[in-house]
Amino acid sequence: MKSEILSIRHAHSEARRTAQSLSRLKFALGLTFVYMLAEAVGGWLANSLALIADAGHMLTDVGALSLTLGAIWFASRPATSKKTFGYYRLEILAAFVNGIALVLISLWVIYEAYQRWHAPQEVKGFQMTAVAVGGLIVNIIAAFLLRGGHQHDLNMRGAWLHVIGDLLGSVAAIIAGVLILAFGWIWADAATSVLISLIIIFGAWNLIKESVNVLLEGTPAHINLTAVEQMILQTENVENVHDLHVWTITSGIEALSVHIVHQERVVQAKLLQEIREKLHDEFSIDHLTIQLETLADEQANTHPCFSGANCFAPAEMSKIQSSKSKVA
Repeated sequence: MKSEILSIRHAHSEARRTAQSLSRLKFALGLTFVYMLAEAVGGWLANSLALIADAGHMLTDVGALSLTLGAIWFASRPATSKKTFGYYRLEILAAFVNGIALVLISLWVIYEAYQRWHAPQEVKGFQMTAVAVGGLIVNIIAAFLLRGGHQHDLNMRGAWLHVIGDLLGSVAAIIAGVLILAFGWIWADAATSVLISLIIIFGAWNLIKESVNVLLEGTPAHINLTAVEQMILQTENVENVHDLHVWTITSGIEALSVHIVHQERVVQAKLLQEIREKLHDEFSIDHLTIQLETLADEQANTHPCFSGANCFAPAEMSKIQSSKSKVA
């Protein structure tokens, strides 16, 4: 009952946060899109690769914000008999594609910077600095709008980090513009372009790794599988745990499946409720599939597949258990 009440309260608070997040996201998206166009035009007029690179990063911000909006919309769609988990994984697929695109764009900018380093071109420092200052203001506003959501929503956090990265890019472009105006250091444009690109690649690489881990149904980075197993084993009347799996359905939604072997004459409903509450309180995992069984049930009907190991055929399993007993 306790976990059900907590889940209901959590759902209501999530609904309120979703409405607030949507309005903030829409405003931030519109603001970023408009200034992205202005920065691209300004970069072309000023012949500044740093501004063009920053505009490219703002394009990825537009994509990231759109992705976040789309994920919220898709997540609200009900599951079907053919899509039993709904459309959550579209967010992960889009994040993976977005990460690849970020890396490719950044590599192109680095290549262009290399070309300009060996064949410098005139850069209009004043126009470059003015446009970059405008971009900085826009990114500060966008970061302010998204600041609340990123603390409790991984999806929003990704969008917020994109904006922060672009904010740093604007700062780098301003520094390059000032150096060009003050000292005539044309190379600063190419240097800051590389810096912006490296920042983007760093964030994109983490995005790619996280999305691949989710697509491969790996254990979430913030969850210690051994700790989960030990917590279950320490529950009264629990004898053994096997087939323990924890994976991510989409950002912020983890799932768990496990077989739990318990002592005879145990009230299963009570044991199940206790384990559910522990998993909720200690690991924030609520999407659970738990099979309770006695040792007799396990030996008669199942072949355990212990976490971190392969599932073996019965004959191979007996050989392994026999070898373990000899070692002991």
